Amino acid sequence: MSEKKLNGTVIVTYRCNARCSMCNRYKAPSKPEEEINIETIKKLPKMYFTNITGGEPFIRTDLPEIVRELYKKSDRIVISTNGFFTDRIVALCKEFPNIGIRISIEGLEQTNNEIRGLDNGYQRGYGTLKKLREMGMKDVGFGMTVQDKNAPDLVPLYKISNEMGMEFATASLHNSFYFVEAKNIIHDRPMVAQNFEDLVNELLKSNSPKKWMRAYFNHGLINYIYGQKRLLPCDMSFDTFFIDPYGDVMPCNGTKDKEVMGNLNNQSWDELWNSSEAEAVRKKVRCCDRDCWMIGSVSPAMHKYIWVPGMWVVWHKLKALFMKKPYSMYENKIVREFRDGKVTKEELDKCSTCDMCATVNNGLSEASKAQLVGKTGEEIVDADIAAQMKR
Repeated sequence: MSEKKLNGTVIVTYRCNARCSMCNRYKAPSKPEEEINIETIKKLPKMYFTNITGGEPFIRTDLPEIVRELYKKSDRIVISTNGFFTDRIVALCKEFPNIGIRISIEGLEQTNNEIRGLDNGYQRGYGTLKKLREMGMKDVGFGMTVQDKNAPDLVPLYKISNEMGMEFATASLHNSFYFVEAKNIIHDRPMVAQNFEDLVNELLKSNSPKKWMRAYFNHGLINYIYGQKRLLPCDMSFDTFFIDPYGDVMPCNGTKDKEVMGNLNNQSWDELWNSSEAEAVRKKVRCCDRDCWMIGSVSPAMHKYIWVPGMWVVWHKLKALFMKKPYSMYENKIVREFRDGKVTKEELDKCSTCDMCATVNNGLSEASKAQLVGKTGEEIVDADIAAQMKR
């Protein structure tokens, strides 16, 4: 019997040079000496898909070494990045032309730069994507986290990606230890939902089944921002996992506090995956009420329960034969109820994970916390990058 392959996300660092308004991870970096090493990477199981993320993964100068090792384990690898380190990205892609690259761009130029806090961030990210396309890279694209500020840029940015023949991934605001944030919330839900509706209809117009499935994912994002139950079950920790820079294996990155199944630095994969600690986390996952809708948990669920998005797509493609706009956000009962005054904004706010009084656990090790005494995370990472550039 063949070994079951998993879906994995490797958080190689918590260091980040961006200053995103919806994520405070840049304030809580990991200590480089503690970050996951090749020996621990070698212990990971076989995977059909691996996402490498951070922080900013390309801050790690040994990232090519990590990718080389992961390709022994994984059928497909996609790296999530802010696109700042163009030369490093291009060099890696020359060695691994089949790798996927998703560059976070949060809207058109002014909006993106305001949200991400990177000087000339839009032009750097867009320029990196253009270079990769010129090299003949196929699996490249944009990643956008939709919020009130950038929702009007959603369809225009999609159209740019479409004209360039690129992938276009979306998300919305979440709160968790991973983002070091508990106060993210959508304020004008109908406006944001309307922009998602417009995107869904654009995706359904395409001839790409992959885009039709993305339409379903964005339909789920409308459901999520209105604080409703997930459209599909969450199987995180059963066939999907995250591993953080310290070797801690977790079900996902959406929990309020870090939930640890075991530590791969000190255990074998089988020992960790079948441990009582892992089983305890799985019980928590089955009772989790956060109802996240992030691609890391939704994509595996869409594959596993393919008939649900499949039937949704078939129905809307049939409607598209007779209607210019086959999808409406009002297909979601809660959206109708809010429009009709049956549900208040305050009631919807209570359904979100936003907690203005929460104490956020940033998931750092004691040594990483200690480096923040007398220094900010920004100062630590800026000095780290400056030292790298001198080498």
